[in-house]
Amino acid sequence: MIDRYKWYETALMYMGMAVFLFFILAPFIEGFLVSLKPLALLFSTPYSFLPKNGSFDAYFSMWESVPMLGMHIFNSFFISSVVTLIVVVIVVPASYAFARFQFTGSSLMLGGFLAVNMFSGAVLLIPLFRLMRQLGLLNTYWAMIVPGAAFLIPSSIWLLRTYMMRIPKELDEAAWVDGASRLYTLRRVILPLAMPGIVVVAIMTFIGAYAQQFIFALTFNSKTEFMPLPVGLFAFFGKQEVIWNELMAASFIGILPVMIVIVFLQRYLVAGLTAGAIKQ
Repeated sequence: MIDRYKWYETALMYMGMAVFLFFILAPFIEGFLVSLKPLALLFSTPYSFLPKNGSFDAYFSMWESVPMLGMHIFNSFFISSVVTLIVVVIVVPASYAFARFQFTGSSLMLGGFLAVNMFSGAVLLIPLFRLMRQLGLLNTYWAMIVPGAAFLIPSSIWLLRTYMMRIPKELDEAAWVDGASRLYTLRRVILPLAMPGIVVVAIMTFIGAYAQQFIFALTFNSKTEFMPLPVGLFAFFGKQEVIWNELMAASFIGILPVMIVIVFLQRYLVAGLTAGAIKQ
């Protein structure tokens, strides 16, 4: 039998979780309440946490303030999806190779991956711009997809390699005894077991790609139809004032695709972990 917690221990645990959730959710709650407030009342004194005369008008007027906002949201979702697909396709075999094979220079390459992550994207903007220009990728989706994938691949390899190293090598050896090739072993034996780790990599990559588009878009793109959501949100910053309520409304609408993707993938992540725990 599992020991029961005393009433005050249970109360302290729930209080601790409530304080933690408050600090995590408070910015989102405040941002949502700001989106409901009229712009003229945002900086009124005394400050009111709950919106007075609140409405969802900002969620309708923001489409008029930034007419191409829907295109910006689609661009961000499309760029992040393509980056995630490229990263997963490259990272899965690379992580398997680093987890299973001992070859000359493997440790040096892994260290190089960490070194790449230490560089800020702003430091490499000029050489990346010259590279994009030489490849003819400026003012295209690929100008944001290629550097986005390049910056996310190293950390993804480290993450998935660690997960694959926990898969017993005896499974590979059993498949080889039955005549399976390396590729067949990876596809039919390792991938099903590594699926929870692959889902984690996909989630992290999608979030990272969604968040890093601003600097690449401003540097490698000058066409409005290719601009992602962060650049579209910047349009709410006017010369005289910032339309804060519409900016918050657009931000919440913009993160909806990310939240839907994360919730959808988390279902399969939990299902994969549970299946791996009960199989004999």
